[in-house]
Amino acid sequence: MENRLDDVLRRYHSSFVEKVYSDENDDHDLLMDAFGISPQLKRENRQYWGRELGKCWESLVIEACRNVDTFQPALRIGDDEPCDLRVGNYAIDTKYRVGSGDSGTLKKFKQYGPLLRENGYTPVFLFLREDNLPAAMTACQKGGWEIYVGQDSFDFIQRVSGFDMRDYLSRKARAFPVNR
Repeated sequence: MENRLDDVLRRYHSSFVEKVYSDENDDHDLLMDAFGISPQLKRENRQYWGRELGKCWESLVIEACRNVDTFQPALRIGDDEPCDLRVGNYAIDTKYRVGSGDSGTLKKFKQYGPLLRENGYTPVFLFLREDNLPAAMTACQKGGWEIYVGQDSFDFIQRVSGFDMRDYLSRKARAFPVNR
């Protein structure tokens, strides 16, 4: 019995040792800079800042696209809301960054893409940050999403809305110099 228990502990020990924590992650992005949020402050409560910056990113993208003639709000299919907004034939979901690799999240990424295609849309993910979990990005690809990350997200927003979000956030960031 103890040998089997020892095996369990060894497996988890190996997993824990291999786990990489980014406690000293000094990465920043334009949205953090626009609020004067330093990497140090963000590290103090990653979950809070990730959630709030994610909602802010979503709201900014929605507002940037709202004046497009073909703008429509989020699509609801049953109890699901597989995208945040629609512009033309694009069903757009925004993510500040994806760091969750839980099975429910990955399952939704894989299911929502085909669901949106069945409803006549091209599913698009707009990620602001570039440090996304590889397993989640793979799930998005398997779901048939067009994926835009970082500068490519800004380029996509400008292409569909005519608004230069990168320039806008850069101007806001100048008002809040952050120690980098």
